[in-house]
Amino acid sequence: MKRVKIAILISMVLIGGIVILWLWVNLHGKKAIEEGKALPKISEDSPDMRLEKIRFVEDKHGRKTWELEAKSIQQYQDQNIVMLEEVKVTIYTEEGQSFVLSGRQGKIHQDTKDMELVGDVVLTSNDGYRLKTHSVAYHHHDRKVTTSDSVEIEGKQIRLVGRGMLVDLEARTFKILSQVKTQWKGEVKG
Repeated sequence: MKRVKIAILISMVLIGGIVILWLWVNLHGKKAIEEGKALPKISEDSPDMRLEKIRFVEDKHGRKTWELEAKSIQQYQDQNIVMLEEVKVTIYTEEGQSFVLSGRQGKIHQDTKDMELVGDVVLTSNDGYRLKTHSVAYHHHDRKVTTSDSVEIEGKQIRLVGRGMLVDLEARTFKILSQVKTQWKGEVKG
């Protein structure tokens, strides 16, 4: 049961990272995406804004809460789209934990606040947990994070794999949708 709670916590942090990424981009700037199962292309028009090698840090009351790094950001105002390349978001909790969410490309729909992260999506925690998948999507209206790709969660004593994931922020639930396999690592005490 403790392991399930940890998996839910990791998923919640993933979602939080996506939300923070959206907030920052919505306030500052945006960028482009493509690869394998890449996000749909946008028009060939030049972006309205382009930033290279950006790093943005949020500090509240002298304590760093999160930081965003990206190789580049492009904003296409006529399409309400922000594109990001080589994205890395680090989230710092009040309890002293940190989580790093990264992916090759990101896309934010400014009108709906929906987001996508594609290509080697990884969420790691400073206490040894790692979630890996190819892509995730955040659906703002429903407050859900989904993927139909393979998902792998690994910690010091557990490895969980499956296909598809649904995280419902309102219901505070986390589900691996199919082909779920769990492997315990290390010694079994009893």
